[in-house]
Amino acid sequence: MVERPTLTHIGGPSLLIELAGWRILVDPTFDPPGRRYSFGWGTSSVKTAGPALAAADLGPIDVVLLTHDQHADNLDDAGRELLPAAGEVITTAAGAKRLRGVDGLGAVVGLKPWNTAEIDAHGGTNGAAAPDRPPLTVTATPARHGPRFSKPIVGDVIGFAISIGDRPETAIWITGDTVLHSGLRDTAARLDVDVAVLHLGGVRFPITGGLQYTMTASGAAELVELVRPRRAVPVHFDQWSHFHEQGAAAREVLDNASAYVRERVLWLTEGVPREV
Repeated sequence: MVERPTLTHIGGPSLLIELAGWRILVDPTFDPPGRRYSFGWGTSSVKTAGPALAAADLGPIDVVLLTHDQHADNLDDAGRELLPAAGEVITTAAGAKRLRGVDGLGAVVGLKPWNTAEIDAHGGTNGAAAPDRPPLTVTATPARHGPRFSKPIVGDVIGFAISIGDRPETAIWITGDTVLHSGLRDTAARLDVDVAVLHLGGVRFPITGGLQYTMTASGAAELVELVRPRRAVPVHFDQWSHFHEQGAAAREVLDNASAYVRERVLWLTEGVPREV
């Protein structure tokens, strides 16, 4: 049986995962609200709400899983400042090259889809050994942050499948910022997932009209049917002006999905740890 994790949704995509003695932070974003950020090519967004927890209140972090570094809604200035305090950072191959120039940053691992990295008991918080803690295997999974052929504009993004020790099951799968596409469907067929963390929001920008850059709730419902996880946890659906499908709208769609989906979707209260 896969050990049940404790998840704390900090806001946006930022999620603290406590699993098998490890403390893992996904996509750290801790800037206050009110600022407009440019995403390039004429796109931008305003951060409309701040994090439920301050970075200083997190406690020690063993690993940061960064789905991508090039967009401020996944790594902002305050999030970037905390990276050197983490034992290890795992991100895209392109992102790792950029981050290796950050002052004070230790190990940075860059992965392409279906590459893996092992976090062993000696990786720990700031390199501290923890021999009673099982190793984790982190596998990068495919993500496409927009329509076909958008990669030259939006850049590389990955998701993460985390497994414990030599267990074949995926304890947690984080989709990353992605639309529903063939790569996600392939991942659903390949993984035996206990908990799926779904990045939603249905991102759109006025300059590109109706083109979607992240998954909608209806896409998430389809994905849950394919993955068949024990739990599905939505994140990254509000706190930014470029989200076309904010939290209430996404919740309404998933509340009206199939009984199978409704029984598995779990909405977290921001800032409150929850065993899932």
